[in-house]
Amino acid sequence: MMRLLCTLALLLATNLVQAANASAFFTSALPDLRNQPMPMAQFKGKPVVVNFWAEWCKPCRKEIPEFVALAERAGDRLTVVGVSLDDYADESAEFASSLGINYPLAFAGAADGIDLMRALGNAQGGIPFTAIIDAHGEVVFAKLGLMSAEDLEAATRGLY
Repeated sequence: MMRLLCTLALLLATNLVQAANASAFFTSALPDLRNQPMPMAQFKGKPVVVNFWAEWCKPCRKEIPEFVALAERAGDRLTVVGVSLDDYADESAEFASSLGINYPLAFAGAADGIDLMRALGNAQGGIPFTAIIDAHGEVVFAKLGLMSAEDLEAATRGLY
């Protein structure tokens, strides 16, 4: 019985995160906190942690401090980018400041955000979702669900 449950869990996990391609991410340009286009191509050439979230998502808000800490620890050796499924709003900068976000934020809206997540391996299109792209532009990690400090440490070990 336990083997069957483990097999089912593995199959479900496989369906949630599938083959990924970072090219859609790097060819996109999304509004930043000043509502100006932010080309994702600027992040090519070093590891990038891409976290998809939304203001209304409680697990997303819970994990943001871990991304803040990672961005602080990594400095310029790794880039953390937050991609919100919210549309840009005048209050976006204030909201980001209230969470202490110290890394670039972009606003994809729901449709474009879900398309980007799917390209990065999130077949379900759910959030929170995190993808890690190495310096060569390959997706080396993808997870649908809450990221803990330990998850981020393990997923980025050796990248920066």
